[in-house]
Amino acid sequence: MSAAASMLRTVTTLRDPLVRPLGLKASTVFESVFGLRTVGDLLRHYPRRYYTRGELTNLSSLREGDHVTVVARVDHVARLPLPPQRYGPRQNKRERLEVIVTDGTAKLVLTFFARASFWAGQLKVGRLGLFAGTVSSFRGRRQLVHPECELLPEEDTDARIMTEMAVDYATEMIPVYPATAKLSSWQIAKAIRVILDTLDPSEDPLPADIRRKYRLWPLEMAIRAIHRPQDPGDVDHAKKRLRWDEAFVMQAALAQRRIAAAAMPAVPRPPAPDGIAAEFDASLPFTLTQGQRLVGEVIARDLSCAYPMNRLLQGEVGSGKTVVAVRAMLQVVDAGGQAALLAPTEVLAQQHYRSITALLGPLADGGLLGGAEHATRVALLTGSTGAASRRSALSDVFTGDAGILIGTHALLQDRVQFADLGLVVIDEQHRFGVEQRDALREKAVGARPHVLVMTATPIPRTVAMTVFGDLEVSTLAELPAGRLPITTHVVPAAERPRYLERAWERIREEVAAGRQAYVVCPRIGGDADGDDDGAEDGAAAGEGGDAGTARAGAAGDGGGDGDGGAEAGFAARRPPLAVLDVAPELAGGPLAGLRVGVMHGRLSPDEKDRVMTAFAGGGIDVLVSTTVIEVGVDVSNATTMVVMDADRFGVSALHQLRGRIGRGKAAGLCLLVTEAPEGSPSRERVNAVAATSDGFRLSRLDLMQRREGDVLGAAQAGRQSSLKLLRLLHDEELIAFARQEATALVDADPRLSGHAALKDAIEILLGPQRAEFLDKA
Repeated sequence: MSAAASMLRTVTTLRDPLVRPLGLKASTVFESVFGLRTVGDLLRHYPRRYYTRGELTNLSSLREGDHVTVVARVDHVARLPLPPQRYGPRQNKRERLEVIVTDGTAKLVLTFFARASFWAGQLKVGRLGLFAGTVSSFRGRRQLVHPECELLPEEDTDARIMTEMAVDYATEMIPVYPATAKLSSWQIAKAIRVILDTLDPSEDPLPADIRRKYRLWPLEMAIRAIHRPQDPGDVDHAKKRLRWDEAFVMQAALAQRRIAAAAMPAVPRPPAPDGIAAEFDASLPFTLTQGQRLVGEVIARDLSCAYPMNRLLQGEVGSGKTVVAVRAMLQVVDAGGQAALLAPTEVLAQQHYRSITALLGPLADGGLLGGAEHATRVALLTGSTGAASRRSALSDVFTGDAGILIGTHALLQDRVQFADLGLVVIDEQHRFGVEQRDALREKAVGARPHVLVMTATPIPRTVAMTVFGDLEVSTLAELPAGRLPITTHVVPAAERPRYLERAWERIREEVAAGRQAYVVCPRIGGDADGDDDGAEDGAAAGEGGDAGTARAGAAGDGGGDGDGGAEAGFAARRPPLAVLDVAPELAGGPLAGLRVGVMHGRLSPDEKDRVMTAFAGGGIDVLVSTTVIEVGVDVSNATTMVVMDADRFGVSALHQLRGRIGRGKAAGLCLLVTEAPEGSPSRERVNAVAATSDGFRLSRLDLMQRREGDVLGAAQAGRQSSLKLLRLLHDEELIAFARQEATALVDADPRLSGHAALKDAIEILLGPQRAEFLDKA
């Protein structure tokens, strides 16, 4: 009884804290280094690869550099002194252990510099053992330094059994874990062995019928196999099952969230046949594309429902997402509600305000002289809005006179109160954190508002949530009639200086034809540090000081890139190019005589507005800017863009920048200038953007390069993810099957009353903070 009670006490489950099987000291280290708190956390710290001790080899055939395992008998043991080394005031005696082993065909030296006394006691003359390591040579003799050792039984053992033991030892798959200086792979493996020896085979969260249908191993078998595989096939089976767990549990959680969201109240906002939206459609100076009409119909149906819409509108740059959003906002206004449009920058908010009021015309002058019979008001609220204008906007929104409020983060302030917020539109949604988006949504009183988020190039987390089906998705792939494609070329400035000279000539030709151009730099420049406006490459961000020569002529002068070796080498040669350096050099050099303007984030709001108004009105020929013009800026006469240091930007930023040109009837030309060596990751990224204008293909590229962020957390990308084995691009088919199965199960049992193990798995995966995140997102 006491033995049985002892066994019961030592059994561990996935929910148990690590302190129970490992003790306080070890569990504290695991939590501080990797954030692992429970047995399940540690068992989901999967090996990143496996190795074997090496081919079982005869001593006579050893080659230097080979990783081998040998069966040999100890022939000679010697403890040899090493030259003394002083540690403080006293001398420590140092020695090495030299063990000579033989298999009857040749001899091999085993050398130990540490724990010499221990191994001298173990490796007695005549003892048979297995020894593994990398073959090296010293003074003409083959040796293994600090080999792994496994001593075989001293009593007589059958030769066949001995051979089998040797083969097993040599071919054993040894896991290698993600580790740090504080916690080695060996220590992690040891801790996992302790846990596996006492792990309780708890109920499987994946129903048996699904396991049979997709030929999946039970969970306990998969966990043991991934940490203690017998062969590569075990690893494949284990990973397949564990990927299914990640996808299925996630899908079940999302299915529950969808059901919960559908149960939340929202005010239906059905279309009015004779309202402002209908008059807006009739007054449009262009014909909606088929895609705009179809997506508009879907959104109109969503807005008519008594539960909140949660839709992602994806569209190529220039595909007309804003018009779709305006039609949705007007439908809500017609139904007695209000709409808020949240933009990431003041430049974009002002651009939206100007373009939407221009599109609406008298429909935006509700209650004013000259306003249409059916009309509303459009208010603008940004951080730089003047006191009088701010009071007017806040009053109009509070009373409901303003049906549409456009703004930046200023919309999130407590003083902004809506009469009846019915729709939240978020433009370029990846620019906002979850908490910021939720703060605006919470301004609705009572029922939750409908939500429409828009993006031209989905970034990793957006793709992740989309693949997992948490958002309903609409896509605009069709460009408006008459819109010509944008041609993109890479300009390898260091390798082909003449190409950059030709780029400036091309701008002069466009200006001579009556058109305009952008030149984009990753940094503002001047004396301030950390002044970039959003270049994604860390090399661009936070660089202080001047950019030195802007290299507006031959970019390769001053030494170039040497042999074009390591990417880090070329990036460290100089700071990123800066607007305040490039603009005067262009104005006094290759673009002399043209009207060159400057745009960046350090300008005051009034200066930004003045510059953009001048550029839009044709008063500036070439605008040298940071990425402040990345999204939403619409100047149809701008046809050419030169992006300096294009390798300093991410895929999404380059695609968005490119979308600022070619918005009129003339074709667009985008030139990506880079000094990144051919074959480097940065150069390949730039080449990929030049090779396609398909934003959805580029979003997949972005996902492959940066990996998905934590799908359940606030991190955008590159940090510790909830997804350990599942890869959103590689496992798309698996995710689709998992979604289908999880949705059917949750539809039949929304509370998972009959699936306790799955319910527990969801709670373990989510945790309170992540569950809250999904509620908000």
